[in-house]
Amino acid sequence: MSSPTLNALVHTMRYEADGIVSVEFRPASPEVDFPAFEAGSHIDLHLPNGLVRSYSLCNPSTDRQRYVVGVLNDRKSRGGSRYVHQQLRVGMTLAISQPRNNFKLEEGAERSVLVAGGIGVTPIWCMLQRLADIGKPVELLYCARSRKESAFCESIAALAAEKGIPLAWHFDEEKGGPPDLAALLAGKGADSHYYCCGPTPMLDNFEKTCEQLGYPNAHIERFAAVHVEAPSATQSYVVQCAKSGKSVEVPPGKSILDSLIDAGLNPDHSCKEGVCGACETKVLEGEVDHHDGILTKLERASNKTMMICVSGCKRGPLVLDI
Repeated sequence: MSSPTLNALVHTMRYEADGIVSVEFRPASPEVDFPAFEAGSHIDLHLPNGLVRSYSLCNPSTDRQRYVVGVLNDRKSRGGSRYVHQQLRVGMTLAISQPRNNFKLEEGAERSVLVAGGIGVTPIWCMLQRLADIGKPVELLYCARSRKESAFCESIAALAAEKGIPLAWHFDEEKGGPPDLAALLAGKGADSHYYCCGPTPMLDNFEKTCEQLGYPNAHIERFAAVHVEAPSATQSYVVQCAKSGKSVEVPPGKSILDSLIDAGLNPDHSCKEGVCGACETKVLEGEVDHHDGILTKLERASNKTMMICVSGCKRGPLVLDI
């Protein structure tokens, strides 16, 4: 079954940088309680135009009854961020999901190195506040195209100064090009935990760099779908649903998720792009053809779970815990 949504009031909207606003939500009515959340979590906004979009929480995870997200007015918007910027207004109410976390912070790590790319600073800023609050060693590298397009800079600088947190800025406009992650991350230790959220090319570079430097504890979060050209399916396959006892045929060009819905099942889902994690499903048997933007290489290789909105069957029979 789909998870119940929360009724949220748009309490505050604030200009944070060129093309970026923050939106603060509060419970829309006294009987609604916002669940607690951890650093790295995100929520889905069920927008009045029918779209569902995921945004990372950027306020301190110690906050209660308050969720804040940062939204970039994406030049390639398909209607989500554009709606937030142009039509969402203070006083409106909308449904939001409960927080989910695909980008968990290892609070017990000896040291954490946070790398933000553009609007990817939102979960990173939440992590920075959490680590500063519990007194854990942390440093931040904040990268963006330009200073004027960078959100939360003043607040980040103030916290870093107050807590003595090492902070490095890299603005392409001022430096003449993108950051050299290999040089910036060198010598920071294989035991440290590394976190990066940003555009896809930066995440790919980050993963490659951490692998080359011998850093096993590298964590990423994608905020855009990873479009991997998969061979077009030429034949249908059957998904066996262990809990419901149903067998569902998935025709070429159709997702497992949509096929299950058409068969009368109601698996939890949201973005339908493989980036929110709502539809993650346990795999009992079969080999998955992964196309999500969440699972790591190791998690994909383990073949234990899949995002049924974008991933398919490489080798059957495919048996799911549904």
